[in-house]
Amino acid sequence: MDIFRFAHPNYLFLLLLVPVGIIAVYIFNRSRKKAISTFGNPSLMNHLMPLYSPKRLNFKAIILLVAFSLQILVIAGPQFGAKVESMKRNGIEIMVAIDVSNSMNAQDVQPSRLEMAKMATSRLVDKLTDDRLGLVVFAGQPYVQLPITTDYPSAKMFLSSVSTGMVPTQGTAIGAAINMCMNSFTQQEDINRAIIVITDGENHEDDAIQAAQAAAARGIRVYTVGMGTSKGAPVPATPGDTRNFIKDKEGQVVISKIDETSLAKVAAAGGGAYVPANNIRNGINALLEELNSIEKSEFEAKVYTDYNDRFAYVEALVILLLIIDMLLLSRKNARLSSFDIFSRKNTAADLFIQPNEIVQKTNR
Repeated sequence: MDIFRFAHPNYLFLLLLVPVGIIAVYIFNRSRKKAISTFGNPSLMNHLMPLYSPKRLNFKAIILLVAFSLQILVIAGPQFGAKVESMKRNGIEIMVAIDVSNSMNAQDVQPSRLEMAKMATSRLVDKLTDDRLGLVVFAGQPYVQLPITTDYPSAKMFLSSVSTGMVPTQGTAIGAAINMCMNSFTQQEDINRAIIVITDGENHEDDAIQAAQAAAARGIRVYTVGMGTSKGAPVPATPGDTRNFIKDKEGQVVISKIDETSLAKVAAAGGGAYVPANNIRNGINALLEELNSIEKSEFEAKVYTDYNDRFAYVEALVILLLIIDMLLLSRKNARLSSFDIFSRKNTAADLFIQPNEIVQKTNR
């Protein structure tokens, strides 16, 4: 199966100019109609300007906007990967478990604990080179979001879709998440592995320490990354809400605080380390140092190595649209404007009527 990608995806942001162009055309049409109406009655002006065609002008504008959009796609460099090769790599296997419980919407770190966790994970992915990576999300239950892979672009794509609404069961089942990660590694025996749990650690419901010990017994290191502050913050009723917050049974606003003590104990039981990540740069750098200390192993990875450019067809369509725009007049054709193929009065000679004759007929 071919893999599609853009060689320069940043240029796709230029597509935001297309709605601006549509608005500009709309404003131009309104101002043009207003200018014409100042000269007299619109129906009278239509007789005085028989060759005027607003439909043609709009059609030409549409052609140019479509050509502009397609040209942006050409600049972005559409490519298809059609060649899969097995490559030797030296690395480890890493499973990242991200807490998506409601408490991760708290904003004691900006923009929120969950968004900070996603940014930290994204930064971690950017620093990886030859390691396998998988993604698990969890709240009251864990789910595999991305099976372990060396496809880092796919990892970042799946990461961008992570939200607190994707797991229906609330809670913080860190132990279950660790067990899910352990079962998600490959069957290769001679490779080192690590589990990274990113959470606020609050109110975990199961025996996370026992799960971490079980992972350590299998040679898997468990690292915990803490999101949040000891001061804590209220939990928004919906993500991003700064006015409405979750309340307890007594009607008091719930204040969520990070449980660093528990997270440190889980990491110690798993033979890893606890890393506070309120500062992404410092936290991820510290985590990378820990991961780099793990001995690398050789494994095979199937990757798309040959990407073929596919912009020529799109560029040809752009050129065709520009040619059509040049050939299409912005006003009606004088010879064809009065010809009606459904009228018996018109003959082939009507095709050769002159523009001044059109005006004379109109004045009559």
